[in-house]
Amino acid sequence: MDSRPDPDKTGSAAPSGGPAKRKPTAFKVLIAALIVIPLVAAGFIFNLARIWDTETATLETQSPSPTATATPTPTPKPTVKPSPKATPLKPPPPPTLPMNILVLGSDHRRGDPPAPSGLPDQRADAIMLVHLARDGRHVYGISLMRDTWVPIPGYGEAKINSSLMLGGVPLVVRTVESLFGQKIHHVISMDFEGFRGITDALGGVDVNVREAFTSTHDTHQHFPAGVNKLKGQRALEFVRERYAFADGDFQRIRNQQTMVRATLAKLLSAKTLSNPVTLYKVVSTASRYMKVDKGLTAAKLASLAYSLRNVRMQDAVFFNLPTAGFGFSTDGQSIVLPDWGAFAAVGAALGRDTVGAYVAQNRPG
Repeated sequence: MDSRPDPDKTGSAAPSGGPAKRKPTAFKVLIAALIVIPLVAAGFIFNLARIWDTETATLETQSPSPTATATPTPTPKPTVKPSPKATPLKPPPPPTLPMNILVLGSDHRRGDPPAPSGLPDQRADAIMLVHLARDGRHVYGISLMRDTWVPIPGYGEAKINSSLMLGGVPLVVRTVESLFGQKIHHVISMDFEGFRGITDALGGVDVNVREAFTSTHDTHQHFPAGVNKLKGQRALEFVRERYAFADGDFQRIRNQQTMVRATLAKLLSAKTLSNPVTLYKVVSTASRYMKVDKGLTAAKLASLAYSLRNVRMQDAVFFNLPTAGFGFSTDGQSIVLPDWGAFAAVGAALGRDTVGAYVAQNRPG
């Protein structure tokens, strides 16, 4: 185990390091919220879209291109512009499916000093590749262990979560694309503050804890066996914990996926759907703390969500990418060994839009 004061942040912990479902939870909450937006008044839809586009920060997902040499250009002559004509608003075109969305949960906290690279000192505490099937009826969330030892383009082998600190979101995208051999179409990222805000906006969610444990983080919250109402700091420590479990990160990911399902159930309940104030709080809160790629505008996300309106709870499947066990790097870090066969099989399933068949045959997680 890493002896540094915050092993969860450094990412070099015991052979059980792993992601935190802050991100996937935030993504699923927002997708679910936008699925039900068509049921709400048109004015409310406009306000939510305006909040999303004005409040949500955008991410660069591609590495910057070399700067071209500036060349002088002639000064254009002023021209008389024709008066704009009113044109009727058209609904956004339906999204192109299948689609892959990379969801990242950063361990960054506000006030943390930057890393030596000049980028924020953060690692991808949660990494999930969400695949939206072509039929618009199935969603698959593939969780990657954050300590998986993989080639980072341009940096050699390292834990996959370190790619965020080394090269920001563009490098995470390149890394995941190279591992699966598939294109990432969109990216969503959120940090600790956003996760607290989402669960608070929902008034907490009920989660069934199978075995009691006490968090090793921050305020050392205790979670008794049975149903626990989780929100804010308590929810955060629930999805972050791994050291309290014998199988470490595996149980943490199971807890994170349990939290995703519980959040969806709360959001899609009749009580929530009939309360526009709650929906407004969720989208407003998410938009302040989320970062998305430039192409994921409110109109596109709403169109995407509407196209998934027939997805049932049992059709949203989450699983862990299989691994080859644990080991140690040459510099002594405890790592998760990649199962290259699993990367190849899942990559092929993503490309053929047959992830459901892969799940049925392998029953991972």
